[in-house]
Amino acid sequence: MKRPARRENPQAELNLTNLIDVVFAILVVFMITAPMMTRGVKVDLPKTESPRMEEDRLLRVSVDKGGRIYVGTVAVDLEGFGPELLRQWDGESPVAINSDEDVPYGAVMKVVARAQAVGVTKVGFLTAEAPVRPERGERR
Repeated sequence: MKRPARRENPQAELNLTNLIDVVFAILVVFMITAPMMTRGVKVDLPKTESPRMEEDRLLRVSVDKGGRIYVGTVAVDLEGFGPELLRQWDGESPVAINSDEDVPYGAVMKVVARAQAVGVTKVGFLTAEAPVRPERGERR
């Protein structure tokens, strides 16, 4: 009679080589893509439908293409913006920022920061109304 072959006990240790290879590959992918996530993407902002603000209590602040700032209808520079805003603002009404789409984002944010520095807490942005699209099956 032939004796059955002796089976060896299975080894109970893990082979981590493949796991380490996968973790390093994922790390490399994150190292390559992380800097791309911090860069802004140039986009054209869409026109929106938004709720109407109370027009009678609204103080408008406008920034035109030339970078000129208007509080109501009074033209001011960035340094004179805060005092003029305080002169016209009643202390609680919302302030609407109205900016030309060609004005750099940073210039608008400087105006918003100055408005917040003088105490404005209710700030809105005026947008153009979105074009009305016909419903499905409806013709224009």
